[in-house]
Amino acid sequence: MRELLSLSNVRESLFYSKAPNDRVECTLCERRCNIPPEEYGFCKTRLNINGKLYTTVYGAISAVESRPIEIKPFFHYWPGSTSLTFSTWSCNFSCPWCQNWTLSKISPDPSNVNYCPPEDMVSLAVQSGDEGLCASFQEPTLLTDWNIDVFKIGRNLGFYACYVSNGYMTLEALKALWESGMDGLKIDIKGDFEVYEKFCGGVKPEIVWRNVREAKKMGFHVELVNLVITDINDDEACLRTIIERALKEAGPETPIHFTRYYPAYKFNKPATSLRTLEGAYEMAKSMGMLYPYIGNVPGHKYEHTYCPNCHETLIKRYGFTVTRYNITKENRCPKCHTIINIRGRYVGKKRPHMLT
Repeated sequence: MRELLSLSNVRESLFYSKAPNDRVECTLCERRCNIPPEEYGFCKTRLNINGKLYTTVYGAISAVESRPIEIKPFFHYWPGSTSLTFSTWSCNFSCPWCQNWTLSKISPDPSNVNYCPPEDMVSLAVQSGDEGLCASFQEPTLLTDWNIDVFKIGRNLGFYACYVSNGYMTLEALKALWESGMDGLKIDIKGDFEVYEKFCGGVKPEIVWRNVREAKKMGFHVELVNLVITDINDDEACLRTIIERALKEAGPETPIHFTRYYPAYKFNKPATSLRTLEGAYEMAKSMGMLYPYIGNVPGHKYEHTYCPNCHETLIKRYGFTVTRYNITKENRCPKCHTIINIRGRYVGKKRPHMLT
C-alpha cells in the first residue's frame, strides 16, 4: 500500500473525516463509506492508507473526447458548443443496464493508469477549440478532487464547466464544485424509490432530489434525464412520480429529457417504445413542465425546443446537432418575447473530431 503514495494519481482526498480505530468516513458521496485501514470504499477509488483517505484516480483518465454539449444532453446550456469531455473508472451505483459499462464497471488499477495533470487537460481544450469542460461517461463524482483543480484553471481562461451525474454527491462536494467554477449539472433520475433500492445498490432517491433542489438554489443550471427502461420505470405511475418531484424540486422551467433505453450490460429488455416516450413527454407537458424532451430518437419533433407561451419553434435539432437557432440575444422568443431558460450564449460551429 505505501508504494502507492509515490504515484501521481494517488492523492489525499479533500472529502473525508477521521473515525475510530484508524477508520475514515468518505464524505464525497452520500454512501459515506466507513473504510477500515488498507481497504477501499464501495466505488473502489477511495483507499484508507494509515488512517488517511486517498483518491487513487486523481487525473487517472479513461477517456477524453471533444463532444457537442447536446449529447450530454444539455439543451439549454451553451447550445451549439462543444466541451472537452473526460472520465475515470468505476461508479458508486450498480445499475445493471448501464450504457457506459465498459468504463463504469471497471475498478481502476492505481499502478496502471493514464495520468493527466489538470493543466494538460485544459490545454487540450484550448487546442481543440472547445468552449467548456465536462466530466461524464462514468460517474464524475469519483473524479471530483481532480475536477476541482481542472475547473479552477479553466474558469480563469473562460471555460464553462459541468457534470453529467447520478446526483449522489454530498452537499460538501457540490458546494466545492460550485466554488471551483462549475455551473452546469445534468442529473440522471433512475425512477421511484423501488427502482433505486432494487437496481442501483440500495441508494436513496431523496438524496438525488435534495441535490437537484440545492443545486438550483446555489445557482447551477440543472437539466434532468430519465432513461426510460422497458418494464422497469416506464409505467405511468413511476413517470408521474418523477414529473411531480421535478416540478416540486426543480421547477417547471427545468428541462427534463425522457431518453430511449437500448439493451446494454446485463439488461436485454427491448428498447423503449416510442409510444411510451411520447406519453411521458405529453404527461410532463400537461402537468406543467415547460421544456420536456425525448432523447435517443433522432429526427423526432419532441427533440426541438418550443416557446412555452406561443409554441413557436425556437431550436431545431437533429440528434445532437442544432440545425436552427431562433432565440434572441436576450434569450427571448422572437415572436412573443417570452424569456427562455438558457444559460450561456449560442455557439454555432462544426461538429468536433475524436481526440483519443
